[in-house]
Amino acid sequence: MPAASRRNKKKQIGRNACLYSVTEGLVHHQAARLDGAEALYLQALEAQPDNADALHLLSVLRHQQGNALEAVNLITKALAIEPNRPEAHNNLGVALRELGRPAEAEASYREALRLRPDYPEAHNNLGNVLSDLDRLTEAEASYREALRLLPDCPEIHNNLGGALSDLGCTAEALACYETALAIRPDDVSAHFGRSRVLLLRGEYAEGWREFEWRWRGGTAEEIKLRGFAEPQWQGENVAGKTLLLHAEQGFGDTLQFCRYASLVGATARVILEVQPPLVRLCSTLAGVAQVVARGERLPAFDLHCPLMSLPLAVRTTLNTIPSGVPYLAADPELVAEWRERLAGLDGLRVGLVWAGSLRLEPELSAIDRRRSITLAMMAPLGEASGVNFISLQKGAPAAQSANATLGLALYDFTANLRDFADTAALIEALDLVISVDTSVAHLAGALGKPIWLLNRFDTCWRWLLDRDDSPWYPQLRQFRQPGPGDWNSVMCAVRDALQRRAVDTHVT
Repeated sequence: MPAASRRNKKKQIGRNACLYSVTEGLVHHQAARLDGAEALYLQALEAQPDNADALHLLSVLRHQQGNALEAVNLITKALAIEPNRPEAHNNLGVALRELGRPAEAEASYREALRLRPDYPEAHNNLGNVLSDLDRLTEAEASYREALRLLPDCPEIHNNLGGALSDLGCTAEALACYETALAIRPDDVSAHFGRSRVLLLRGEYAEGWREFEWRWRGGTAEEIKLRGFAEPQWQGENVAGKTLLLHAEQGFGDTLQFCRYASLVGATARVILEVQPPLVRLCSTLAGVAQVVARGERLPAFDLHCPLMSLPLAVRTTLNTIPSGVPYLAADPELVAEWRERLAGLDGLRVGLVWAGSLRLEPELSAIDRRRSITLAMMAPLGEASGVNFISLQKGAPAAQSANATLGLALYDFTANLRDFADTAALIEALDLVISVDTSVAHLAGALGKPIWLLNRFDTCWRWLLDRDDSPWYPQLRQFRQPGPGDWNSVMCAVRDALQRRAVDTHVT
């Protein structure tokens, strides 16, 4: 046989072996046997390194294994070989979004749609990344096009519901979630999304019940239910019982809902488990027998309840929110030290917080970006005379206070703040706190301190709709964005209100 024929035969054998490995690998992949699929895809690529099918499928598998970066690298190689694959462009967009590269993800989805305009999954994914980029009206349009092509998909109805809720169209958002539930009655995302809209509208009776779906998994804010052998308290008589109340989410959630410990502690012996930085502060709660840091060994108890399930257990409505403040207290000696330290500052003493923490999941990361600002964006507040600004900002954004060119005189003592008890003492020495939607806003509210909340347009459910106050914190005032992303209007309104307060304080 001529040499050329032998080479061609060898190539043919290689292609056949590669095709077999890819086909068999896909069978394993679809059956969720990922190890077997991986071995066969790698075997295919050993036989034919430039096989676009094997590269694409291995990239999907890598993404499922949690390696989005390798998924991007593999699928990019596949597209260099065969660029006209809409599914590959769509999958590339998914991995890029997970890596926090939304602009690149958008470009990938748009290329998928250029190649296949009637691709509902790509329209839906484009809506997701447009939502991440705060382009909510465009996101709505993408979701509606996806539903036109795939009307019975509950995931797309859920996504449209989320966009409509963020745009303030709560009745339409509820209709989307209810359509999703008509298609799939046990859809976790639909129940959880519906709960947030109901709570946002102040429809607490049904909203708290739906909020329990957060334990089922499958949402961006997925929370793990603790595996206690003891039953969860549902509101029954607990006289003479020991009840464990435990934090489940962020610091702000704990600060907002720990108030219920005092309410329940009137009849039960209450053990409160909180995050370690909150232990000292939460030890000032009335009616609590013991405060335990999360991660420490728990004492014996009869029943347990997550903090954010307490409103359901006690049947909280808008009219029965336990709104008495303060329910937390700062150490008087620490407060006295701060007052002495700040004694030389004439005029109003105003604490500032401009950013919350940043979570990694794309949907939550987008919310974190929308709720936070930079210190530079607070510069208009410096135009108010007779005001001293004190930083309460922790974390990476705190470094912005070192910038002396902002036009905002700012005192920064945050290096002395070890935990929330220290922060509480400093807040007690101030006249006012101005904060974005983060834990310090809840801390000031729990201390009964005047707090001005800088609130985004797509407000969190806890702040309700069309209000500039809060039934949770009597001394809280909201300054809301009049439109998505419009922080300038908020800052101008706060500046003017701050100037009036400074003048009134001086006159008094």
